Amino acid sequence: MNLFLKSTLALLFFALNLGLSAQADADRLLGVWEPSNGKARVKIEKIGPKYYGKIVWLREPLDPKSQQPKTDKNNPDEALRSVPLKGYRLLKDFTYSGNNAWAEGSIYDPENGSTYSCTITMKDPNTLDIRGYIGISTFGRTDVWKRLQIPAK
Repeated sequence: MNLFLKSTLALLFFALNLGLSAQADADRLLGVWEPSNGKARVKIEKIGPKYYGKIVWLREPLDPKSQQPKTDKNNPDEALRSVPLKGYRLLKDFTYSGNNAWAEGSIYDPENGSTYSCTITMKDPNTLDIRGYIGISTFGRTDVWKRLQIPAK
């Protein structure tokens, strides 16, 4: 095997390993997480190249008045106010930006019906800083989420 071919194969192998390593880093976000208020649990999953989170558990799943499943009653779009909160996708369109961070996504707050730009930073394997903001991230709020479950491989 000539030197050029060996060098090309070595470079290709290195690039492939680097890509797989970055993907493994990005996928550490997958699992079930609990926001600091403990009212819900959110499953973060990957769809295509992006990451999304949906509500999979509610501490109080039923509306106290109607005894029916809680819905997105604060949604600014009247047509969406009857959508159940359980199963609702509140984290959308995150991409891994490296250095334990996911960006370019949004978070929806069903308590006030607002959607915010959002970044996610993994502080350690079981702790996320979820920062929602309007405009620039300086003007926002950070919530700490704790991991409850790691998905099976």
